[in-house]
Amino acid sequence: MTVPMEPNNPERRPYPADRSAYPPDRSAYAPPPRVRPHVDARMLWSGGVATAIVAGLIALVGVVICRWLFNIPILAPRRDGAYGNAHTTTLILVAFLAALAATLLAHLLLVSTPRPMVFFGWIVGLVTVVMVIFPFKTGATLEEKIATSVVYLVIGVAIGTLIAGVGERATRLRAVPSEPVRRDYPGQSYQGQTYQGRDYRDY
Repeated sequence: MTVPMEPNNPERRPYPADRSAYPPDRSAYAPPPRVRPHVDARMLWSGGVATAIVAGLIALVGVVICRWLFNIPILAPRRDGAYGNAHTTTLILVAFLAALAATLLAHLLLVSTPRPMVFFGWIVGLVTVVMVIFPFKTGATLEEKIATSVVYLVIGVAIGTLIAGVGERATRLRAVPSEPVRRDYPGQSYQGQTYQGRDYRDY
């Protein structure tokens, strides 16, 4: 048995006539803010310069220890004393410039690639391996080859670890606000009191 429907009666409307009583429009919402890395160049390069100084000192100390403490004449004949000759100065300058080049590489990777420190570690590690192997292609004695390779290895590890730490500290995450996204559906309007062109106040 069906119950006859009552005719439309404005006095029996289930919804208020005032549009301000309805909930606000939900067709537009603000998505969560995006996060982008920001590199503090000042912190990165100040750390890079400090790393370059450390690398140069490691080269100097390594040569002095090998020549004076272990009596292994690397980079120069034994008669040139504990410091050696111009080859020692060249090694110190190369270590200093290598640290600055590693800082530049880290900066470029931080602003252009995902997981930049992973790529940085691989690049620095492979270059260090090449430098460690290089002395064994020279005509020096075995102990001189090993001592030179150890000095190169310590310099490479110091540059890689210090620059990687500085790069992580110099990177900040910043939230970028996103534009509101509208969710409009064809045939439906939730602004006002209509659904598919019909006024639901009449039901």
